[in-house]
Amino acid sequence: MALPLVFSLLILLFLSVPVAFSLGLSAIIAMKMSGMTSMLAVVQSMFANMDSFPLMAVPFFMLAGDLMQWSGISEKLINLAKTMVGHIRGGLGAVSVVTSMFFATLSGSSSATTASIGSILIPAMEKEGYDKRFAAAICASSGELGVIIPPSISMVIYGIAAGVSIADLFLAGFIPGILIGFTLIITVHIISRIEGYGGSDTFTWKEKIRITWEALPALVMPIIILGGIYGGIFTPTEAAVVAVAYAFLVGLINGQIKFNKVIDTFGKSGVSMSIILIIVGNAAGFAWVVTREQIPSQVAELMIGLSASPIVFLLLTNLFLLVVGMFMETLASILIIAPVLAPIAIQYGINPVHFGLIMVVNLAIGMLTPPVGVNLFVACAIAKIRLDEIISPLLKFLFILIVDVLIISYIPQLSLWLPSLFGKGVY
Repeated sequence: MALPLVFSLLILLFLSVPVAFSLGLSAIIAMKMSGMTSMLAVVQSMFANMDSFPLMAVPFFMLAGDLMQWSGISEKLINLAKTMVGHIRGGLGAVSVVTSMFFATLSGSSSATTASIGSILIPAMEKEGYDKRFAAAICASSGELGVIIPPSISMVIYGIAAGVSIADLFLAGFIPGILIGFTLIITVHIISRIEGYGGSDTFTWKEKIRITWEALPALVMPIIILGGIYGGIFTPTEAAVVAVAYAFLVGLINGQIKFNKVIDTFGKSGVSMSIILIIVGNAAGFAWVVTREQIPSQVAELMIGLSASPIVFLLLTNLFLLVVGMFMETLASILIIAPVLAPIAIQYGINPVHFGLIMVVNLAIGMLTPPVGVNLFVACAIAKIRLDEIISPLLKFLFILIVDVLIISYIPQLSLWLPSLFGKGVY
């Protein structure tokens, strides 16, 4: 059944059938070809995976991010970032990275981070004399931090697919996210020195205090969410609901939340969640067939046969995930690959939380690579440039991000130190 399953999936994807339906149809084709007539077990598996309490965190984090975005918080975070790094060479580019790091703690989405920050800073950088291709590349690259710095929708999906603590995954994302942000800022600074881009405005201490005070509601939100989780006050899913309530309260106080915007936001979150549930359900059917055919065990034997070294396994896994990220949507990739590769990683002695960070970061890079690089499309649309025009400046950032992936892969304590201090294995 394994060969019909794999080949039918590849053919359907090649024919541009949506990923969710490709997963479900390939599972049905494989079952029919093996002579199975009853689909009851698959249907039960699909509903069991969709009927998930942790999965409810996804639409609430989406909704909280949208509400915070509409409350005008993006501009306040940009001003705060300007007070921190705006004065250095390539200041506005560095501001884009720092603001993306801040916004990542609110949205949990890479494309939302790119759109929210890029819509303001790409025109601002162009006005300051930056090459708009370079400006778009900065925003697209820093936007990937939206799924690395917690709370992260991709981490929630990985936690569900691999049976790993979502709270531990959130903790594990902080240091790798800061590492990536820091290396992107250095890259922007070096390129800006070469190209002659200057810094932006400087601020007095009085202005810095005022700007920090205005941005305080956004800075407090991740403290409430993560502090509540690790303080044992609520679960990650309940934290997502608290985030929505807090974002709504901030919007009301700022006078930015309008009734029609609230209705639109709820509708948008509902549509987004329905898409995710379709993918989750069909991926569960696909995973049931994969498990029944013992494909993870077969792949594990093949990998161990190639090499018993975890170093080689991680290198092959990184290459595989980078390629997958180029052609498949992130959440679907996690749902398909995590149940197969995570158990193999454990056999190699790799912590599943660490492996989750490796998977999320690799697939986040896929958001910057054609043909399905969502961040690229968003940044190019804002900058009003063709996709091929962004490739040249983007390659410099891709090189740095791949180096970051290797560092994260081979220095596990970057991901595991915080969970070892505070993680409680709360799912």
